[in-house]
Amino acid sequence: MHEFDDLKVLLQARSPLIVIESYEELRALQLIRRLAVNLFRPLFQWSCTEGLRRLDVPSDAQTFNTEPQQVLAQIKGTKNPGIYVLCDFHPFLTEPRHIRFLKEIALLHDTVGHTVVLLSHSLDMPAELARLCYRFELHLPSDQQVRQLVLEAAELYQKKTGEPADLEPEAVQQLMQNLRGLTFEEVKRLAYKAIANDGAISAADVNRVNQAKFRLLQTEGVLSQVYDTKALDDVVGLDNLKNWLLQRRPAFLQQQRDTPKGVLLTGVQGTGKSLAAKAIAGAFGVPLLLLDMASLYNKYIGETEKNLRQALQLADAMAPCVLWIDEIEKGISSGQGDQGVGRRLLGTLLTWMAERKAAVFLVATANNIHELAPELLRKGRFDELFFVDLPGEAERLALLQLHLQRRDMAIATEDLQRSLPLTAGFSGAELEQAVVGASFRAQSAGETIAASHLQEELSQTQPISVVMAESVEALRHWASSRCVRA
Repeated sequence: MHEFDDLKVLLQARSPLIVIESYEELRALQLIRRLAVNLFRPLFQWSCTEGLRRLDVPSDAQTFNTEPQQVLAQIKGTKNPGIYVLCDFHPFLTEPRHIRFLKEIALLHDTVGHTVVLLSHSLDMPAELARLCYRFELHLPSDQQVRQLVLEAAELYQKKTGEPADLEPEAVQQLMQNLRGLTFEEVKRLAYKAIANDGAISAADVNRVNQAKFRLLQTEGVLSQVYDTKALDDVVGLDNLKNWLLQRRPAFLQQQRDTPKGVLLTGVQGTGKSLAAKAIAGAFGVPLLLLDMASLYNKYIGETEKNLRQALQLADAMAPCVLWIDEIEKGISSGQGDQGVGRRLLGTLLTWMAERKAAVFLVATANNIHELAPELLRKGRFDELFFVDLPGEAERLALLQLHLQRRDMAIATEDLQRSLPLTAGFSGAELEQAVVGASFRAQSAGETIAASHLQEELSQTQPISVVMAESVEALRHWASSRCVRA
Protein backbone atom coordinates (compact mmCIF):
# COMPACT_ATOMS: atom_id res chain seq x y z
CA MET A 1 0.00 0.00 0.00
CA HIS A 2 2.91 2.35 0.67
CA GLU A 3 4.11 2.37 -2.94
CA PHE A 4 0.57 3.26 -4.08
CA ASP A 5 0.61 6.28 -1.78
CA ASP A 6 4.18 7.22 -2.72
CA LEU A 7 3.44 7.26 -6.44
CA LYS A 8 0.14 9.04 -5.82
CA VAL A 9 2.04 11.85 -4.09
CA LEU A 10 4.34 12.19 -7.11
CA LEU A 11 1.41 12.41 -9.49
CA GLN A 12 -0.51 14.86 -7.31
CA ALA A 13 2.63 16.98 -6.88
CA ARG A 14 2.51 17.71 -10.60
CA SER A 15 5.69 15.82 -11.48
CA PRO A 16 6.34 16.23 -15.22
CA LEU A 17 8.68 13.24 -15.70
CA ILE A 18 8.68 10.09 -13.55
CA VAL A 19 11.36 7.44 -14.04
CA ILE A 20 10.66 3.84 -13.00
CA GLU A 21 13.48 1.32 -13.35
CA SER A 22 12.01 -2.13 -12.96
CA TYR A 23 11.79 -5.54 -14.60
CA GLU A 24 8.17 -5.77 -13.41
CA GLU A 25 6.48 -3.90 -16.24
CA LEU A 26 3.05 -5.47 -15.74
CA ARG A 27 3.04 -4.76 -12.01
CA ALA A 28 4.09 -1.15 -12.61
CA LEU A 29 1.36 -0.68 -15.22
CA GLN A 30 -1.27 -2.16 -12.87
CA LEU A 31 -0.21 0.26 -10.12
CA ILE A 32 -0.31 3.25 -12.47
CA ARG A 33 -3.73 2.15 -13.82
CA ARG A 34 -5.17 2.05 -10.29
CA LEU A 35 -3.81 5.53 -9.62
CA ALA A 36 -5.13 6.96 -12.89
CA VAL A 37 -8.63 5.72 -12.09
CA ASN A 38 -8.33 7.03 -8.53
CA LEU A 39 -7.23 10.47 -9.78
CA PHE A 40 -9.65 10.55 -12.75
CA ARG A 41 -6.86 11.07 -15.24
CA PRO A 42 -6.66 9.41 -18.68
CA LEU A 43 -3.83 6.87 -18.97
CA PHE A 44 -1.92 5.91 -22.13
CA GLN A 45 0.79 3.32 -22.78
CA TRP A 46 3.27 3.46 -25.66
CA SER A 47 5.65 0.87 -27.06
CA CYS A 48 7.63 0.84 -30.30
CA THR A 49 5.71 -2.26 -31.47
CA GLU A 50 2.10 -1.28 -30.74
CA GLY A 51 2.17 2.49 -30.69
CA LEU A 52 -0.12 4.39 -28.30
CA ARG A 53 -3.00 2.73 -26.45
CA ARG A 54 -5.36 4.03 -23.79
CA LEU A 55 -5.30 1.82 -20.70
CA ASP A 56 -7.99 3.15 -18.36
CA VAL A 57 -10.80 2.43 -20.84
CA PRO A 58 -11.10 -0.24 -23.57
CA SER A 59 -9.48 1.03 -26.78
CA ASP A 60 -7.45 -0.06 -29.79
CA ALA A 61 -3.78 0.74 -30.24
CA GLN A 62 -2.78 3.63 -32.49
CA THR A 63 -0.27 1.74 -34.60
CA PHE A 64 0.47 4.77 -36.77
CA ASN A 65 2.63 6.39 -34.08
CA THR A 66 5.09 3.66 -33.22
CA GLU A 67 8.01 6.03 -33.90
CA PRO A 68 9.25 7.88 -30.80
CA GLN A 69 9.25 11.27 -32.46
CA GLN A 70 5.65 10.81 -33.60
CA VAL A 71 4.29 9.93 -30.18
CA LEU A 72 6.24 12.72 -28.46
CA ALA A 73 4.88 15.24 -30.97
CA GLN A 74 1.36 13.93 -30.36
CA ILE A 75 1.74 14.20 -26.57
CA LYS A 76 3.06 17.74 -26.84
CA GLY A 77 0.22 18.76 -29.14
CA THR A 78 -2.56 17.24 -26.98
CA LYS A 79 -4.23 19.85 -24.77
CA ASN A 80 -6.14 17.50 -22.43
CA PRO A 81 -3.83 16.49 -19.54
CA GLY A 82 -3.01 12.80 -19.27
CA ILE A 83 -0.53 10.24 -17.99
CA TYR A 84 1.67 8.71 -20.68
CA VAL A 85 3.74 5.60 -19.90
CA LEU A 86 6.57 5.11 -22.40
CA CYS A 87 7.81 1.52 -22.17
CA ASP A 88 11.45 0.67 -22.99
CA PHE A 89 12.22 4.19 -24.15
CA HIS A 90 15.87 3.97 -23.00
CA PRO A 91 17.41 3.38 -26.47
CA PHE A 92 15.82 6.60 -27.74
CA LEU A 93 17.18 8.90 -25.01
CA THR A 94 20.38 9.55 -26.97
CA GLU A 95 18.57 11.36 -29.80
CA PRO A 96 18.70 15.18 -29.30
CA ARG A 97 15.25 15.70 -30.86
CA HIS A 98 13.64 13.21 -28.46
CA ILE A 99 15.38 14.86 -25.51
CA ARG A 100 14.12 18.26 -26.59
CA PHE A 101 10.55 17.00 -27.01
CA LEU A 102 10.55 15.53 -23.50
CA LYS A 103 12.01 18.73 -22.07
CA GLU A 104 9.35 20.87 -23.76
CA ILE A 105 6.56 18.57 -22.52
CA ALA A 106 7.97 18.86 -19.00
CA LEU A 107 8.31 22.65 -19.21
CA LEU A 108 4.67 22.92 -20.38
CA HIS A 109 3.45 20.83 -17.45
CA ASP A 110 2.11 23.81 -15.47
CA THR A 111 -0.10 24.90 -18.37
CA VAL A 112 -1.00 21.54 -20.00
CA GLY A 113 -0.57 19.03 -17.16
CA HIS A 114 0.91 15.99 -18.91
CA THR A 115 2.90 13.48 -16.87
CA VAL A 116 5.30 11.24 -18.78
CA VAL A 117 6.36 8.02 -17.05
CA LEU A 118 9.49 6.36 -18.45
CA LEU A 119 9.34 2.64 -17.60
CA SER A 120 12.27 0.34 -18.37
CA HIS A 121 14.72 -2.06 -16.76
CA SER A 122 17.42 0.62 -16.86
CA LEU A 123 17.30 4.34 -17.59
CA ASP A 124 20.27 6.72 -17.77
CA MET A 125 18.67 10.14 -18.05
CA PRO A 126 20.41 12.83 -20.13
CA ALA A 127 21.75 15.82 -18.21
CA GLU A 128 19.14 18.07 -19.84
CA LEU A 129 16.33 16.06 -18.21
CA ALA A 130 17.94 14.96 -14.97
CA ARG A 131 16.57 17.81 -12.82
CA LEU A 132 13.09 17.52 -14.30
CA CYS A 133 12.77 13.84 -13.31
CA TYR A 134 11.56 12.11 -10.21
CA ARG A 135 12.60 8.51 -9.66
CA PHE A 136 10.22 5.95 -8.21
CA GLU A 137 11.10 2.42 -7.12
CA LEU A 138 8.74 -0.51 -6.89
CA HIS A 139 9.11 -2.19 -3.53
CA LEU A 140 10.57 -5.68 -3.35
CA PRO A 141 8.53 -8.23 -1.38
CA SER A 142 8.97 -8.23 2.39
CA ASP A 143 9.85 -11.37 4.34
CA GLN A 144 6.17 -11.92 5.09
CA GLN A 145 5.27 -11.51 1.42
CA VAL A 146 8.04 -13.92 0.36
CA ARG A 147 6.63 -16.51 2.77
CA GLN A 148 3.15 -16.00 1.35
CA LEU A 149 4.43 -16.36 -2.22
CA VAL A 150 6.20 -19.63 -1.34
CA LEU A 151 3.00 -20.98 0.25
CA GLU A 152 0.99 -19.90 -2.80
CA ALA A 153 3.47 -21.76 -5.03
CA ALA A 154 2.91 -24.88 -2.90
CA GLU A 155 -0.87 -24.47 -3.23
CA LEU A 156 -0.56 -24.06 -7.00
CA TYR A 157 1.53 -27.24 -7.19
CA GLN A 158 -1.11 -29.17 -5.24
CA LYS A 159 -3.88 -27.77 -7.43
CA LYS A 160 -2.08 -28.84 -10.61
CA THR A 161 -0.89 -32.28 -9.47
CA GLY A 162 -3.36 -33.24 -6.77
CA GLU A 163 -0.40 -34.02 -4.46
CA PRO A 164 0.64 -31.85 -1.48
CA ALA A 165 4.16 -30.49 -1.56
CA ASP A 166 6.59 -31.73 1.08
CA LEU A 167 7.89 -28.57 2.74
CA GLU A 168 10.85 -29.12 5.05
CA PRO A 169 10.62 -26.25 7.60
CA GLU A 170 14.37 -25.59 7.78
CA ALA A 171 14.77 -25.67 3.99
CA VAL A 172 11.73 -23.40 3.53
CA GLN A 173 13.20 -20.90 5.98
CA GLN A 174 16.54 -20.90 4.16
CA LEU A 175 14.82 -20.68 0.78
CA MET A 176 12.84 -17.64 1.92
CA GLN A 177 16.04 -16.01 3.12
CA ASN A 178 17.73 -16.62 -0.23
CA LEU A 179 14.76 -15.29 -2.22
CA ARG A 180 15.22 -11.82 -0.74
CA GLY A 181 16.14 -9.14 -3.23
CA LEU A 182 14.03 -10.60 -6.07
CA THR A 183 10.82 -9.22 -7.53
CA PHE A 184 7.37 -10.67 -6.85
CA GLU A 185 7.31 -12.51 -10.18
CA GLU A 186 10.82 -13.88 -9.76
CA VAL A 187 10.01 -15.17 -6.27
CA LYS A 188 6.86 -16.86 -7.59
CA ARG A 189 8.70 -18.46 -10.49
CA LEU A 190 11.69 -19.73 -8.53
CA ALA A 191 9.59 -20.98 -5.61
CA TYR A 192 7.27 -22.94 -7.91
CA LYS A 193 10.22 -24.33 -9.89
CA ALA A 194 11.85 -25.53 -6.65
CA ILE A 195 8.67 -27.36 -5.66
CA ALA A 196 7.81 -28.71 -9.10
CA ASN A 197 11.27 -30.23 -9.49
CA ASP A 198 10.61 -33.01 -6.97
CA GLY A 199 7.39 -32.12 -5.18
CA ALA A 200 9.27 -30.75 -2.19
CA ILE A 201 11.44 -27.97 -0.83
CA SER A 202 14.69 -29.48 0.46
CA ALA A 203 18.30 -28.42 1.00
CA ALA A 204 19.14 -29.35 -2.60
CA ASP A 205 16.49 -26.91 -3.85
CA VAL A 206 18.10 -24.09 -1.88
CA ASN A 207 21.37 -24.50 -3.81
CA ARG A 208 19.56 -24.62 -7.15
CA VAL A 209 17.57 -21.50 -6.30
CA ASN A 210 20.78 -19.70 -5.32
CA GLN A 211 22.29 -20.46 -8.72
CA ALA A 212 19.13 -19.37 -10.54
CA LYS A 213 18.95 -16.18 -8.47
CA PHE A 214 22.56 -15.31 -9.32
CA ARG A 215 21.90 -15.81 -13.04
CA LEU A 216 18.88 -13.51 -12.80
CA LEU A 217 20.77 -10.75 -11.04
CA GLN A 218 24.14 -11.01 -12.79
CA THR A 219 24.55 -8.68 -15.78
CA GLU A 220 28.14 -7.56 -16.31
CA GLY A 221 30.22 -10.64 -15.51
CA VAL A 222 32.22 -8.82 -12.82
CA LEU A 223 31.06 -11.31 -10.19
CA SER A 224 31.08 -15.07 -10.55
CA GLN A 225 29.60 -17.67 -8.27
CA VAL A 226 31.99 -20.35 -7.01
CA TYR A 227 30.20 -23.66 -6.62
CA ASP A 228 33.01 -25.90 -5.34
CA THR A 229 33.01 -24.57 -1.78
CA LYS A 230 34.83 -26.61 0.83
CA ALA A 231 34.24 -27.75 4.40
CA LEU A 232 36.53 -26.62 7.19
CA ASP A 233 37.74 -30.22 7.50
CA ASP A 234 39.12 -29.95 3.95
CA VAL A 235 41.62 -27.34 5.16
CA VAL A 236 44.81 -28.67 6.75
CA GLY A 237 45.87 -26.60 9.74
CA LEU A 238 44.62 -23.00 10.25
CA ASP A 239 43.08 -24.02 13.58
CA ASN A 240 42.84 -20.46 14.91
CA LEU A 241 40.91 -19.33 11.85
CA LYS A 242 38.59 -22.33 12.04
CA ASN A 243 37.76 -21.73 15.71
CA TRP A 244 37.22 -18.03 15.04
CA LEU A 245 34.73 -18.82 12.25
CA LEU A 246 32.81 -21.41 14.26
CA GLN A 247 32.38 -18.90 17.10
CA ARG A 248 30.87 -16.32 14.74
CA ARG A 249 28.83 -18.60 12.47
CA PRO A 250 25.58 -18.37 14.52
CA ALA A 251 25.78 -14.57 14.72
CA PHE A 252 26.22 -14.29 10.96
CA LEU A 253 23.41 -16.69 10.03
CA GLN A 254 21.00 -15.23 12.59
CA GLN A 255 21.96 -11.68 11.57
CA GLN A 256 22.43 -10.49 15.11
CA ARG A 257 23.13 -6.88 15.94
CA ASP A 258 26.91 -7.34 15.84
CA THR A 259 27.06 -9.39 12.66
CA PRO A 260 30.58 -10.46 11.59
CA LYS A 261 31.80 -8.31 8.69
CA GLY A 262 34.76 -10.21 7.27
CA VAL A 263 38.44 -11.06 7.37
CA LEU A 264 41.61 -10.21 5.48
CA LEU A 265 43.88 -13.18 4.80
CA THR A 266 47.49 -12.45 3.98
CA GLY A 267 50.51 -14.70 3.81
CA VAL A 268 53.03 -16.44 1.66
CA GLN A 269 51.84 -17.47 -1.79
CA GLY A 270 50.43 -20.98 -2.06
CA THR A 271 49.63 -21.41 1.63
CA GLY A 272 45.88 -21.97 1.22
CA LYS A 273 44.28 -18.53 1.39
CA SER A 274 41.97 -19.26 -1.55
CA LEU A 275 41.05 -22.64 -0.09
CA ALA A 276 40.26 -20.93 3.20
CA ALA A 277 37.90 -18.51 1.42
CA LYS A 278 36.03 -21.46 -0.09
CA ALA A 279 35.91 -23.15 3.31
CA ILE A 280 34.41 -20.05 4.96
CA ALA A 281 31.46 -20.14 2.56
CA GLY A 282 31.13 -23.87 3.13
CA ALA A 283 31.21 -23.45 6.90
CA PHE A 284 28.51 -20.77 6.77
CA GLY A 285 26.48 -22.73 4.21
CA VAL A 286 25.93 -19.70 1.97
CA PRO A 287 26.81 -18.84 -1.67
CA LEU A 288 30.38 -17.79 -2.48
CA LEU A 289 30.81 -14.87 -4.90
CA LEU A 290 34.20 -14.09 -6.42
CA LEU A 291 34.92 -10.49 -7.41
CA ASP A 292 37.36 -10.33 -10.34
CA MET A 293 39.25 -7.07 -9.85
CA ALA A 294 40.71 -7.17 -13.37
CA SER A 295 37.25 -7.18 -14.98
CA LEU A 296 36.26 -4.01 -13.10
CA TYR A 297 38.57 -1.79 -15.10
CA ASN A 298 37.13 0.16 -18.00
CA LYS A 299 38.81 2.75 -20.20
CA TYR A 300 35.95 5.23 -19.74
CA ILE A 301 36.09 7.61 -16.79
CA GLY A 302 33.77 6.59 -13.99
CA GLU A 303 32.85 3.20 -15.46
CA THR A 304 35.32 1.27 -13.29
CA GLU A 305 33.81 2.64 -10.07
CA LYS A 306 30.32 2.00 -11.45
CA ASN A 307 31.23 -1.63 -12.12
CA LEU A 308 32.35 -2.02 -8.50
CA ARG A 309 29.16 -0.41 -7.18
CA GLN A 310 27.06 -2.78 -9.29
CA ALA A 311 29.06 -5.77 -8.06
CA LEU A 312 28.57 -4.74 -4.44
CA GLN A 313 24.84 -4.18 -5.02
CA LEU A 314 24.61 -7.68 -6.48
CA ALA A 315 26.40 -9.08 -3.43
CA ASP A 316 23.88 -7.27 -1.20
CA ALA A 317 21.02 -8.77 -3.22
CA MET A 318 22.52 -12.27 -2.87
CA ALA A 319 22.79 -12.00 0.93
CA PRO A 320 23.43 -14.00 3.00
CA CYS A 321 26.65 -14.78 1.14
CA VAL A 322 30.43 -14.63 1.25
CA LEU A 323 32.09 -12.09 -1.07
CA TRP A 324 35.65 -13.11 -1.92
CA ILE A 325 38.08 -10.53 -3.34
CA ASP A 326 41.17 -12.47 -4.39
CA GLU A 327 44.52 -10.64 -4.45
CA ILE A 328 42.83 -7.38 -3.49
CA GLU A 329 46.11 -5.46 -3.72
CA LYS A 330 46.10 -5.86 -7.53
CA GLY A 331 42.92 -3.81 -7.86
CA ILE A 332 42.97 -1.49 -4.87
CA SER A 333 46.49 -0.35 -4.14
CA SER A 334 48.09 2.78 -2.78
CA GLY A 335 50.06 3.36 -5.98
CA GLN A 336 49.75 6.48 -8.15
CA GLY A 337 50.16 4.98 -11.61
CA ASP A 338 46.46 4.56 -12.47
CA GLN A 339 45.31 8.20 -12.55
CA GLY A 340 43.55 7.79 -9.22
CA VAL A 341 41.29 4.90 -10.23
CA GLY A 342 42.62 2.69 -7.45
CA ARG A 343 41.96 5.41 -4.87
CA ARG A 344 38.41 5.90 -6.11
CA LEU A 345 37.80 2.15 -6.03
CA LEU A 346 39.12 2.12 -2.48
CA GLY A 347 36.73 4.92 -1.52
CA THR A 348 33.77 3.06 -3.03
CA LEU A 349 34.71 -0.15 -1.21
CA LEU A 350 35.29 1.59 2.13
CA THR A 351 31.91 3.34 1.92
CA TRP A 352 30.16 0.04 1.23
CA MET A 353 32.04 -1.67 4.07
CA ALA A 354 30.96 1.04 6.49
CA GLU A 355 27.32 1.33 5.42
CA ARG A 356 26.25 -2.14 4.30
CA LYS A 357 23.29 -3.65 6.11
CA ALA A 358 23.04 -6.96 4.24
CA ALA A 359 24.62 -10.16 5.57
CA VAL A 360 27.64 -10.16 3.26
CA PHE A 361 30.80 -11.61 4.80
CA LEU A 362 33.83 -10.13 3.04
CA VAL A 363 36.92 -12.30 2.58
CA ALA A 364 39.86 -10.48 1.03
CA THR A 365 43.14 -12.25 0.27
CA ALA A 366 46.45 -10.48 -0.30
CA ASN A 367 49.96 -11.69 -1.08
CA ASN A 368 51.64 -8.30 -0.86
CA ILE A 369 49.92 -6.45 1.95
CA HIS A 370 52.43 -3.58 1.77
CA GLU A 371 50.65 -2.33 -1.38
CA LEU A 372 47.35 -1.84 0.47
CA ALA A 373 46.29 1.56 1.77
CA PRO A 374 46.50 1.99 5.57
CA GLU A 375 42.82 2.99 5.84
CA LEU A 376 41.78 -0.46 4.57
CA LEU A 377 43.83 -2.19 7.24
CA ARG A 378 42.78 -0.24 10.31
CA LYS A 379 40.74 -2.03 12.97
CA GLY A 380 37.02 -2.00 12.18
CA ARG A 381 37.31 -2.40 8.42
CA PHE A 382 37.73 -6.14 8.87
CA ASP A 383 36.93 -8.08 12.01
CA GLU A 384 40.40 -9.61 11.93
CA LEU A 385 43.61 -9.80 9.93
CA PHE A 386 44.91 -13.36 9.69
CA PHE A 387 48.39 -14.37 8.59
CA VAL A 388 48.60 -17.72 6.78
CA ASP A 389 52.15 -18.93 7.33
CA LEU A 390 54.08 -21.79 5.79
CA PRO A 391 52.87 -25.15 7.13
CA GLY A 392 54.60 -26.79 10.07
CA GLU A 393 56.00 -30.32 10.04
CA ALA A 394 52.76 -32.04 11.09
CA GLU A 395 50.80 -30.03 8.52
CA ARG A 396 53.29 -30.87 5.77
CA LEU A 397 52.88 -34.57 6.51
CA ALA A 398 49.09 -34.22 6.43
CA LEU A 399 49.25 -32.30 3.14
CA LEU A 400 51.43 -34.94 1.47
CA GLN A 401 49.03 -37.68 2.58
CA LEU A 402 46.06 -35.67 1.36
CA HIS A 403 47.48 -35.05 -2.12
CA LEU A 404 48.53 -38.69 -2.47
CA GLN A 405 45.09 -39.86 -1.40
CA ARG A 406 43.36 -37.58 -3.92
CA ARG A 407 45.36 -39.27 -6.67
CA ASP A 408 44.72 -42.80 -5.38
CA MET A 409 48.38 -43.19 -4.50
CA ALA A 410 50.03 -44.18 -1.22
CA ILE A 411 53.42 -43.96 0.45
CA ALA A 412 53.96 -45.43 3.90
CA THR A 413 53.74 -42.89 6.72
CA GLU A 414 57.20 -43.87 7.97
CA ASP A 415 58.70 -43.17 4.53
CA LEU A 416 56.91 -39.82 4.34
CA GLN A 417 58.23 -38.86 7.77
CA ARG A 418 61.78 -39.59 6.59
CA SER A 419 61.13 -37.25 3.66
CA LEU A 420 59.91 -34.35 5.82
CA PRO A 421 63.33 -32.65 6.29
CA LEU A 422 63.37 -32.04 2.53
CA THR A 423 59.97 -30.27 2.73
CA ALA A 424 61.09 -27.50 5.09
CA GLY A 425 59.94 -24.11 3.72
CA PHE A 426 57.48 -25.62 1.23
CA SER A 427 53.97 -24.19 0.88
CA GLY A 428 50.89 -26.33 0.44
CA ALA A 429 50.79 -25.62 -3.30
CA GLU A 430 54.46 -26.57 -3.67
CA LEU A 431 53.91 -29.83 -1.79
CA GLU A 432 51.08 -30.70 -4.16
CA GLN A 433 53.31 -30.06 -7.16
CA ALA A 434 56.02 -32.21 -5.58
CA VAL A 435 53.54 -35.10 -5.39
CA VAL A 436 52.55 -34.49 -9.03
CA GLY A 437 56.20 -34.42 -10.10
CA ALA A 438 56.94 -37.62 -8.16
CA SER A 439 54.01 -39.28 -9.88
CA PHE A 440 55.40 -38.35 -13.30
CA ARG A 441 58.82 -39.70 -12.33
CA ALA A 442 57.30 -43.01 -11.27
CA GLN A 443 55.20 -43.28 -14.44
CA SER A 444 58.16 -42.60 -16.75
CA ALA A 445 60.14 -45.34 -15.00
CA GLY A 446 57.21 -47.75 -15.11
CA GLU A 447 57.21 -47.98 -11.31
CA THR A 448 54.73 -47.48 -8.49
CA ILE A 449 55.25 -44.19 -6.72
CA ALA A 450 57.58 -44.48 -3.73
CA ALA A 451 59.32 -42.23 -1.22
CA SER A 452 62.42 -42.19 -3.43
CA HIS A 453 60.52 -40.52 -6.26
CA LEU A 454 59.15 -37.92 -3.87
CA GLN A 455 62.52 -37.28 -2.26
CA GLU A 456 64.18 -36.84 -5.64
CA GLU A 457 61.50 -34.34 -6.69
CA LEU A 458 61.77 -32.42 -3.41
CA SER A 459 65.57 -32.24 -3.56
CA GLN A 460 65.43 -30.66 -7.04
CA THR A 461 62.80 -28.07 -6.12
CA GLN A 462 63.52 -24.66 -4.61
CA PRO A 463 60.48 -23.36 -2.70
CA ILE A 464 59.43 -19.72 -2.87
CA SER A 465 60.64 -19.26 0.71
CA VAL A 466 64.17 -19.80 -0.67
CA VAL A 467 63.82 -18.14 -4.07
CA MET A 468 62.31 -14.99 -2.52
CA ALA A 469 63.72 -15.41 0.98
CA GLU A 470 64.08 -11.68 1.72
CA SER A 471 60.50 -10.70 0.79
CA VAL A 472 59.00 -13.75 2.52
CA GLU A 473 60.95 -13.05 5.70
CA ALA A 474 59.95 -9.37 5.58
CA LEU A 475 56.27 -10.36 5.27
CA ARG A 476 56.53 -12.80 8.17
CA HIS A 477 58.28 -10.16 10.30
CA TRP A 478 55.59 -7.57 9.46
CA ALA A 479 52.76 -9.96 10.29
CA SER A 480 54.27 -11.18 13.55
CA SER A 481 53.11 -8.08 15.45
CA ARG A 482 50.15 -7.00 13.30
CA CYS A 483 48.17 -10.12 12.41
CA VAL A 484 46.67 -13.15 14.12
CA ARG A 485 48.25 -16.43 13.06
CA ALA A 486 45.69 -18.45 11.18
